[in-house]
Amino acid sequence: MFSGSIVALITPMDPTGAVDYDSLKRLVDFHLSNQTDALVIMGTTGESVTLSFAEQLQVLKAVLAQVDGRIPVIAGNGSNSTADAVEKTKILSALPVAGFLTVTPYYNKPMQQGMLAHYQAVAGATDKAVILYNVPGRTGVDLLPETVAELAKVPNIIGIKEATGSLSRLEQLQALCPADFLLFSGDDATCCEFMLKGGHGVISVTTNVAPALMSQMAKAALEKNTELAQQLDQKLQGLHHQLFIEANPIPSKWALLKMGLIADDMARLPLTRLEPIHQSAIEQALKQAQINV
Repeated sequence: MFSGSIVALITPMDPTGAVDYDSLKRLVDFHLSNQTDALVIMGTTGESVTLSFAEQLQVLKAVLAQVDGRIPVIAGNGSNSTADAVEKTKILSALPVAGFLTVTPYYNKPMQQGMLAHYQAVAGATDKAVILYNVPGRTGVDLLPETVAELAKVPNIIGIKEATGSLSRLEQLQALCPADFLLFSGDDATCCEFMLKGGHGVISVTTNVAPALMSQMAKAALEKNTELAQQLDQKLQGLHHQLFIEANPIPSKWALLKMGLIADDMARLPLTRLEPIHQSAIEQALKQAQINV
């Protein structure tokens, strides 16, 4: 259903903090013309936690209308409240989204049994595909492979975005989950090796600024063309690291502004603009990826 290079799309904003729909349209066109395989809209990179649900709904509707079925659109539906995540999922299921990306509940620090019940409730609220999202560095909880294997028994839970960056975690998931359970890297720095070792794709921050190169690298890795995949990934390593020099998506927004794709690098508080001291490092990473700014 999903594979390859999937972008965790940023949400462009104007200087007042309102969503900039003109810039959003440019970004979607940028991905449609540069072989991005699918879009994640209103994921955590899209600053969903600081947008109202009404805003999230409006952004999703705008992107869905523009994409018009050309590539899959995956909606972020996560919350640290199970009731909120279920209600959000029910409403978004009326839209022509291809599926959902559901982050683990953050801050509450639920036990494995709590996360199991959370995801079962969310999946039960829709007949669309649900992709689990494990990112312990930002949520404070780690969805363990044994819990993932139990969730893989739910018919519409079809995969996981695994962002620990651990390749041994990939091996554990492969050993415990069905062969058709989709495994996506959520860690750009290790995503090439993740795919070479049998992962199905990457849900990526780097793809925001280097979609064509990420698409080529993912294609090579999925075809097990190790030499080409690693050669392409080497050009991307600077971006993989420097786009996290400050909290995501601050660096990506600055890079996209430099590339002329968005009109402002505004983020919603408590996120701020990129500190000037970090700008040269990102410029160098863009040049390494052969992106002109």
